[in-house]
Amino acid sequence: MRKTFIKFLWSVLASVVVIVLVAFIAIWNGWIGYMPDVEELQNPISRYASQIYSSDGKVIGTWNSNRENRVIVDYNNLSPDLVRALVATEDQRFYEHSGIDFIALGRAIVKRGIMGKTSAGGGSTITQQLAKQLYSSTAKNTMERLLQKPIEWVISIKLERNFTKEEIIAMYLNYFDFLHNAVGIKTASNTYFNKEPKALTLEESSMLIGMCKNPSYFNPVRHPERCLERRNVVLSLMQQQGFITNAELDSAIAKPLKLNFHRTTHKDGIATYFREFMRQYLMAEKPKLSHYPSWNHAQYTIDSIYWENDPLYGWCHKNKKKNGEYYNIYTDGLRIHTTIDSRMQKYAEDAVYNHVAKYLQPEFNKENRQKVNAPFSSALTQKEVKAILNRSMLQSERYRAMKENGASDEEIRKAFRTPTEMSVFTYRGDVDTVMTPMDSIRYIKKFLRAGFVSMDAHTGAVKAYVGGLDYEHFSYDMAFMGRRQVGSTTKPYLYALSMENGLSPCDVAPNVQRSYGNWTPRNGSRSRYGQMVTLKWGLAQSNNWISAYLMNRIDPHDFVQFLHEFGITTPNIYPSIVLCLGPYEACVGEMVSAYTTFANHGIHCAPMFVTKIEDNEGNVLAEFQPRVNEVISEESANKMLVMLKGVVDGGTGSRIRFRYQIDCEMGAKTGTTNRHSDAWFMGFTPSLVSGCWVGGEDRDIHFDSMNMGQGASMALPIWAYYMKKVFADKSLGYDPEEKFDIPEGYDPCASKQVDNMNDIEEVYE
Repeated sequence: MRKTFIKFLWSVLASVVVIVLVAFIAIWNGWIGYMPDVEELQNPISRYASQIYSSDGKVIGTWNSNRENRVIVDYNNLSPDLVRALVATEDQRFYEHSGIDFIALGRAIVKRGIMGKTSAGGGSTITQQLAKQLYSSTAKNTMERLLQKPIEWVISIKLERNFTKEEIIAMYLNYFDFLHNAVGIKTASNTYFNKEPKALTLEESSMLIGMCKNPSYFNPVRHPERCLERRNVVLSLMQQQGFITNAELDSAIAKPLKLNFHRTTHKDGIATYFREFMRQYLMAEKPKLSHYPSWNHAQYTIDSIYWENDPLYGWCHKNKKKNGEYYNIYTDGLRIHTTIDSRMQKYAEDAVYNHVAKYLQPEFNKENRQKVNAPFSSALTQKEVKAILNRSMLQSERYRAMKENGASDEEIRKAFRTPTEMSVFTYRGDVDTVMTPMDSIRYIKKFLRAGFVSMDAHTGAVKAYVGGLDYEHFSYDMAFMGRRQVGSTTKPYLYALSMENGLSPCDVAPNVQRSYGNWTPRNGSRSRYGQMVTLKWGLAQSNNWISAYLMNRIDPHDFVQFLHEFGITTPNIYPSIVLCLGPYEACVGEMVSAYTTFANHGIHCAPMFVTKIEDNEGNVLAEFQPRVNEVISEESANKMLVMLKGVVDGGTGSRIRFRYQIDCEMGAKTGTTNRHSDAWFMGFTPSLVSGCWVGGEDRDIHFDSMNMGQGASMALPIWAYYMKKVFADKSLGYDPEEKFDIPEGYDPCASKQVDNMNDIEEVYE
């Protein structure tokens, strides 16, 4: 009987061993449960945020998927205290096992499973925890969790075979979600302490590792007492394992939690408009007309031009990874090295904010107190204002949501007239108030908008990019997305074409008003009326009569083609004599790019945003070079320099000299459209071209006075404030003493001049 029982026990044991072995083989080969393939095991973390670098080496933002702003950090860039704290707390025999700690597992089975001691600790190793995070879904019950365990053991063994201990620790810390949109140790270090993982102190490392047990429960922001207690437990375990001394333990425990907390979002930091623009630019798909509404076919044309001419536009959908899939900036951990200089970007953002928010906006608010139609122009009737507001209502998110929920037009109109609690934007922070949604539309429209771009004159590299004053509340980008009438800033293109046709700055034209068919241009000044004036004087004073005179000499179709050569992508520009006053629309970035032609010997530089793209291991995937085309001859470019320098040396931009005391050699052009709807200033030095637009959300929102509404008042000061900061920062290398590369003794009037007498006689007939 005894022998029979012993045989039975051996049979049971053998059966268990066979069953376990078969189950192990089945799990290993993926016959039971999910088992990742070899490629996935070799690249277990498939989602890494892409990082955006400035030209001076600063990380200015990330792009991520589902808030997983995980940025890869290798083991050598981790603080040693982080590693020691993790091992001491989560897996004391980490360096001794091969994925499964049988001693800890046995203890957990006996003490927790049989004896019910919940404080006995778990049996999962760091590798098992990593396997669980990577490949196990949340278990619905205990039985499902028990079935997951053997699969995690097998995956742990495979991970140990594919990676070193150091790589496993780095993966664990890179993958873990530390709350508050801080996924991975790099983002967590920046979020909680504003430093890199390698720079974390003993106390900081212990706090972050303490969160690994239960990040929500030990949340340092919401539950600092619990977090402090858990941190001290981690420190004690480190002392027990010999990682720190008693003295170090006592010193660390005595220190309070000291956070430098900053929640990371795509709306924070510098260059927010640029980062969003680049996100869309890189991820753009090949334009298809069917994807554009009928009212936006012009954008289809613009996007098609970008797709064909710029290798960066839609880069992620033009290039594939080794596995044949297209790149994805949200998950592939790309490193995007941009041309933005973080210092210049800060100077640009400060210049825009300080002038528009602190000076122009209060002045605009003061003027609006006298307007019945505020913030709209007094030139509008109340009926016209109501029509504008109704259009805005139809475009609002509230309207779309109510419409989707089945609300009738009458119900929607009533809701928009009903006062409700809301939070509204102010430059002192959001304010809770009560107003009708319709009034809130009118309220938000009173804030002036602006766009500013600065480029290298010889490469087109974009050094600063400001799409607005507050990305969270005014997300529409007025640097490269928004298009407004360019006004008098188009005149240099007209003069350049005239120079190409043989004229010179010293040629003269009659300063008189005349009609061209049914169009009679007006002028803001009658200075020197009836006299013969040089073209240099006409451009410096932005004289509309001289511009019309020149436009009448050329074919408008040729001028439209000329604009496109300057990089103006706006389609369907109507060829007419009126083009001399800039009635067409363009974005700030295109205008700045066009003006590089004048500073660069007649060679136009297209905007360059990125120098290279790397993968998450630093391998270069793509490099980008300046894209240039010759627009005008070097001789014509020199003539234009002479004339555009005259704009600040006695012309409409002269306050650059007498008010802002900027004495560098430069060319410029001011611009103001009808009723002061758009204010522009374009300025360039031998090395840097910058431009600015300021205006309202709608063209009918503007200053009614020329004194405040002109480009020299609204836009020019931004350029001045920016350049003063750029020149003052010697680390940037921009020299206010730099001169344009014009031949010594150059005489712009020495070239053959065109006889104007026939035209003059026609004017006076």
